[in-house]
Amino acid sequence: MTYSEGMLRDDAMKGKNIIVTGGGTGLGRAMSTYFLQLGAQVLITSRREEVLKESAAEMEKESGGKVFYFACDVRDYEQVENMVKYAEEQMGQIHGLLNNAAGNFISPTERLSNRAFDTIVDIVLKGTYNCTLAVGKNWIEKKQQGVFLNIVTTYAWTGSGYVVPSAAAKAGVLAITRSLAVEWAKYGIRSNAIAPGPFPTEGAWSRLLPGELVKKFDPAKKVPVGRVGVHQELANLAAYMMSDFSAYVNGDVITIDGGEWLKGAGEFNNLEMVTEDMWDMMEGMRKKK
Repeated sequence: MTYSEGMLRDDAMKGKNIIVTGGGTGLGRAMSTYFLQLGAQVLITSRREEVLKESAAEMEKESGGKVFYFACDVRDYEQVENMVKYAEEQMGQIHGLLNNAAGNFISPTERLSNRAFDTIVDIVLKGTYNCTLAVGKNWIEKKQQGVFLNIVTTYAWTGSGYVVPSAAAKAGVLAITRSLAVEWAKYGIRSNAIAPGPFPTEGAWSRLLPGELVKKFDPAKKVPVGRVGVHQELANLAAYMMSDFSAYVNGDVITIDGGEWLKGAGEFNNLEMVTEDMWDMMEGMRKKK
C-alpha cells in the first residue's frame, strides 16, 4: 500500500450522512468522494448550482455512492438553514459537517480594500460559524450526536504575511473548533480540525499564483519531505476524523504538511521576491474575476 491509496475499510462510513461545504471542487471534492467510497451519503454545497450538479454526477459515477447538492451561500444564515433542512429531507439524520468552503488571495495588506478583507473573512469565518450553528442547534434540539471537522491552515496559529484576511479568519475557525469541543461534548458532539499544507489544486493555486509565479514559488521546496501532498492523503485523514474510529479525538487540530510549518512559519512569508509589477498584474487579474 502507498499514501495515494485509501486507508480505511470499505464500510468504514456506511450509514453516515455528511454535509461538505465547498464539496464540489478541489480538496472538498476529493474528501467527499472518499466518504462516498466508504459507504456514506454526501450533500455538497457551494454557490454555483451548475458546478454542483456536474460534480455530483461525476462523483456518483466515480464512487458508486449517492450525492445530493444544494446551492447555498454560507455567508447567509437563512440559506444555510434551508440547506440543512434539505439535507435532512434527502438523507435523513445528519452525522457530520465538514466546513471546507474557503476563499483566499495573496496581496500586500495595504493594497486590500475593506471589501476584499470582508470577502475572505465572511466566507471562511462567518460561513463556518453559520453552518456550525445551524447544524449544532439541530443536533442539540434532536438529541443527536455529531461530528464537526473544520479545514484550517498552519498559519492559523503562526500568522503569515500576504494572506492576513485568511490568517485572521482561519484563526477564528480554530478557536471555534477548540471552544465547542469543550462546550458541546456533553451533547455527544465532537469538534476537530485539519491543517493541510500545500495540496495544489488546479483552480486554487492558479488563482493564488498566476502565470510564472507558480514556478517561482514552488511549494515543494519548502517541505522537508520534498514534495506536496496527494489529495488521497488528506481524504484518508478526513475520513478517519469523521468516522467512529476517532471517537476519542476531540478539540484537536491535526497538521498534514510534511513538516512545512516547522521549517518556516508563515506559508507565504517569502513573497518578498514578488516585484511591484508582479503585484500589479495579480491585482488586475483578481479584480477582473
